[in-house]
Parts: sequence; structure tokens; C-alpha cells
Amino acid sequence: MLVFFIPESWAGKYPLTPVTKNGEKWRVGYLEGGMFPDYQIIFFRTVQGLMELGWIKPMDLPETYNPDHREAWQWLAENARSDYMEFVRDAFYTSEFKADQRVRTKQELLDRLNKKKDLDLILAMGTWAGQDLANDEHSIPTVVASTSDPLGSGIIKSADDSGFKHLHAKIEPDRYVRQLRLFHDITRFRTMGIVFENSLEGRTFAAVADAEQVARERGFELKICHARNSDISLEQANREALACYTELAPQVEAMYITVHRGENLGNLSNLLNPLFKNEVATFAMPGSEFVKHGALLSIAHAGFAYVGRFHAETIAKIFNGAKPGSLEQRWAAPSKIAINLKTAETIGFDPPFDVLVAADEIYDHKAEAGKQ
Repeated sequence: MLVFFIPESWAGKYPLTPVTKNGEKWRVGYLEGGMFPDYQIIFFRTVQGLMELGWIKPMDLPETYNPDHREAWQWLAENARSDYMEFVRDAFYTSEFKADQRVRTKQELLDRLNKKKDLDLILAMGTWAGQDLANDEHSIPTVVASTSDPLGSGIIKSADDSGFKHLHAKIEPDRYVRQLRLFHDITRFRTMGIVFENSLEGRTFAAVADAEQVARERGFELKICHARNSDISLEQANREALACYTELAPQVEAMYITVHRGENLGNLSNLLNPLFKNEVATFAMPGSEFVKHGALLSIAHAGFAYVGRFHAETIAKIFNGAKPGSLEQRWAAPSKIAINLKTAETIGFDPPFDVLVAADEIYDHKAEAGKQ
């Protein structure tokens, strides 16, 4: 059962009803730190939410992930039908997780926002994108999505106040703490591994502070391994992540799969091999798509639909006159579990009966990367 509270003033003051911008369509742009799958998934779930609210006419959205995010954006720009809003074809910006390109991309977008002034709202996907628009260098409404920790990464000032009238960033207090407590409740591991880049951003992406907190609470040992995440190719990120998994597998009883670029679906089978050999339990931060492909546990995929609806309602309120910074940022994902029974069998784990009863998604096979 999904239960979360929305302040009455926030819920009732601004309608969700579709409206035009004085007879013209609202123009939406997009910024991302790089091509991370969750960005596309949450983006399309947000589009689905806008359809449900009547802002966009019903249409079928892609069911499979397209690693070319620009192509996916352009497809939507060309195919979405709406009397109220449009996704501007040439308003897609990405830093490709490269520090030097990030500087150029940020400046290019800021120049457009301040000089051309042809965009009414920016969807900022990920920590880099949120950081690059959380400033006084522009005033265009910005909705930040898919960030591990918008507070810890400095995007917002607090859970109650983004710090900027034009900025809104969803925050889930204790999200990863709750995930890790759930993981420990189910598997009762004594040691857990985690891989991350040895930087402030790397620690934020992997929720390292939360992992350390739960380790102290529950008394398990945290084993870490550093692998570069930015300013390297995806192939190199894959190799460094695999080296860490191979190193940690004999040392741990559990592994927290986070959002390092090397921890992707295409590389997941390689990462799981040493874990399976050592009967290591896994919990995937990114969601149940990883469970479908072999991780033991995660939060069920349906949660993305709920968060997409939250972002869609935020956008609707902004187009109806709300200041982004005045809207509620707190959101709690429904506690829905995904479990892979084939993986449980492989590692010799017997899931508790109450976990099976509570699970919303149960898989009994390991899907191949790129297949459903």
C-alpha cells in the first residue's frame, strides 16, 4: 500500500490542469551529466505521468533502453503530440560524464537560457545536471530528477528549501538507509562490499555515508574498493568495477550494487560471476531491472512510475504558476520488493516466507542483457 503525505497547501493551491503559455506551447529542454540508464527510465516515466494528467496525448513509449539518449529525446520531440507543451528537438544537453565537456555544456545551456530565452523549463537529470543549474546564473524553472543525494551534493539547501526560487529537486530522506536496513533484515550478512570512485561525488553516488551509518547500527563490516567513474571511457569503467568485484567477492557476504558507471546492465553478468562463485547476496540500488538480470534483491520497478508521476505533477504545477522552490520536495518510494529466486538458489539462500509473500516482483530466471 502506497502511503505518503502531501501538504494540503501544496496539493490544492496549484491545479494540475493542462494550460498553454498565453496560447503558445510550453517549451521543455533537457540536461544530463551523462548517459546513465535511470535518467532515461525516469524521464519516460515522467512523460507517462504527463500523459495521465492530460498534458500529452496518449502514445506508446519505448519499453527497451536506448543507450543513445539524444536519439531517444529526438524521437520523443518528433512523436509526442500535445496542445500544451513540446520537447524542443535541439534542447538536449549532455556532459557525457567528462569534466571538460561539463564546463562547455553548462555554459552553452546558460547562454541559451539567458540570451535566446526560448525554453520555459529544464529537466535536469542526475547530480551533475542539478549542480550545474542550482545557481543564480539563470532563472528558468528547473526540475532536478534522479539524484542520489541532492542535499549532500549541494544541489539544494535543505529538504524543505531548495535555496532557489526556480529550482525543485525531489529528495527521499533516508532512502538508501531504508534499502540497506531491508537488505540486512532479509539476508543478515556480516560483511558488505561497495564500489565507488574515491571522490566526494563518488561517495555521494554510492550513498557511502548511509552505508557507513547502517553498518554502525547493525554491526556489520563494510569493505570498500575504489574504481574511477568519470573522465574515463565506459569500457575502462567496466574494467575497474570488475576488478573491484573480483577483489571483494572472497571477502564479503553481501554486495551493494550502486550507480557506478561500471555497474551497468551490460556489465552485470561479468560482475555477478565472482559473487556467485562466492555465494554473495546482492541488493541493487538502481531497481528491479537488475534483479531481472541476476541481482538477488531490489526495490520493485513500479516505483519508477510513482516518481515519474511526482515529477509530472511538479511540472504541471509550475506551468500553472507555482514557483519551483515553493513546492514540496520530499517524496517516499513505496516499499515494494523484487527478488530473483534463481539467484537465491545459485548462492544457496533460502528466502524467508514473509519476504516471498511481500514481494511484488519475483523472477525465477536470469535475463540476458538487452532482453526482457
